[in-house]
Amino acid sequence: MTAVSACGEPPSPQEVRRGHVVGQTTDVPEGGGAVFSHSKLVVTQPEEGEYRAFSAACTHGGCTVQEVEDELIRCLCHGSEFDIASGEVVTGPAQEPLEEFTVTIDGTDIVLD
Repeated sequence: MTAVSACGEPPSPQEVRRGHVVGQTTDVPEGGGAVFSHSKLVVTQPEEGEYRAFSAACTHGGCTVQEVEDELIRCLCHGSEFDIASGEVVTGPAQEPLEEFTVTIDGTDIVLD
């Protein structure tokens, strides 16, 4: 029999959190969002009852995005801004969108799929 070993990089914070509650819907305002630093996710609610999750790591320099305001996810390190519905770059220097993850809502729990 052959054993398979896990070599290489450790799992991402998001991979470790799959199947777990990452936040509460009560923390994610409609038209805005919240950064959940323990799971390195930013969860947004572009429209009532519609939740999106993205990596909180800015695609420009890897800083953790710090705020969600005016329908934008903002990284204050270098000024990149991302759309709360798609994660697409609105303002650079970032060139790539934020990585998107799927979430399920269970009551007020936000569960990372």
